Amino acid sequence: MHDIITEIWQTARRNKLRTSLTGFAVAWGIFMLIVLLGAGNGLINANMQQAGNWLTNSMELYGGRTSKAYKGLTEGRNIELNTQDLAATETEFSKHIDAVGAVYYHNVTVNYGEQFLTNLQIMGVYPIHSSILKRDLICGRHINDIDMKEKRKVLVLSHKQAEELEPKDMKTMLGKTVKVGDLSFKVVGIYKTPEDGESSAYAAYSTIKSIFGSKNNSIGNIEFTFHGLKTEKDNDAFENTLRRRLNSNHTAHPEDERAIWIWNGYTQSMQMENALGIIRTALWVVGLFTLLSGIVGVSNIMLITVKERTHEFGIRKAIGAKPWSVLRMIIVESIIITTFFGYVGMVLGVLANEYMDATLGHETIDTGLFQATMFLNPTVGLDVCIEATMVMVIAGTFAGLIPAYKASRIRPIEALRAD
Repeated sequence: MHDIITEIWQTARRNKLRTSLTGFAVAWGIFMLIVLLGAGNGLINANMQQAGNWLTNSMELYGGRTSKAYKGLTEGRNIELNTQDLAATETEFSKHIDAVGAVYYHNVTVNYGEQFLTNLQIMGVYPIHSSILKRDLICGRHINDIDMKEKRKVLVLSHKQAEELEPKDMKTMLGKTVKVGDLSFKVVGIYKTPEDGESSAYAAYSTIKSIFGSKNNSIGNIEFTFHGLKTEKDNDAFENTLRRRLNSNHTAHPEDERAIWIWNGYTQSMQMENALGIIRTALWVVGLFTLLSGIVGVSNIMLITVKERTHEFGIRKAIGAKPWSVLRMIIVESIIITTFFGYVGMVLGVLANEYMDATLGHETIDTGLFQATMFLNPTVGLDVCIEATMVMVIAGTFAGLIPAYKASRIRPIEALRAD
């Protein structure tokens, strides 16, 4: 085997361009497959994480702006959800709705000793919010019913907020009192900041609304969980009925979809799953064609290689080489070259994915309602990398096997006469 490897090395040195082209075709095919799959997985993982951050069977309602004139009122009116909307949602749609809550936002400055959090968004929420928007607690608890009933001044911070207030040990913030504007709030919970970068602090809705809310009956946003809506058709019908009912509270056109916006976790999840399925299929199709182009390149080069060396094979056979020794040399050469350059392409592809993760993987975009990570953990399984490399090795071997077999069977005198 040592003699064969030495001979292959000498042959590669004599034919640098041919060897380089073969290696490039192999490495490029593997590299592009891994990078494409890694980039696709990064997009898929980010979207899957976003989907995992909320309860699928939940909806949220937002006030909007009318887009249609109705009953003498012009379009363009601002709509704010109010207590009548909350009551109608909770009582008239109880067939499908389980629990209803509201969300009220307010930006304040929070300080603890010498540490400040400026322009911090505090969300006044009902206890149901912790089930709808999933947040993993590090210590403490979420907002509960007693907080709501007694209008307690309690606060749930993200771990990054807690670290800014107490850099040495953020867990010691649990139970401490902080200043929210001019008022004192007790920290009762610390949750893990999600990858999407959302950085709100949570308090009881009744507390925030009574302290910072406007004097009218505007309530912010409405959120609720639901059951019994199993298909997209059922969800669309429910949304339309709910929108018509709430539009009537604001003298808005029944079909005006912009007067009140509805975010549906179920349909959002379905649309996301369909989109991810298309992305997965497209990635594999593009990746396989990329790999195929590498295979074609390797095959063509191996065919040319065998043809160019027909004269050499004739000399070998003339001095006593057996057909199997000629065939084995070509097979071993093909395997070594494709394996080595396939490994190079695999390593470069993994490094490219790591670079994407270190750069794009830590960037978020602000949608206006929340922040979202668009790229997360762009990795490809080691099994995929190895399988792709093996496919390239086998393809290169078979590409040279048939002409090599013919060359090994040719008579020496005919091989010596070959151009």
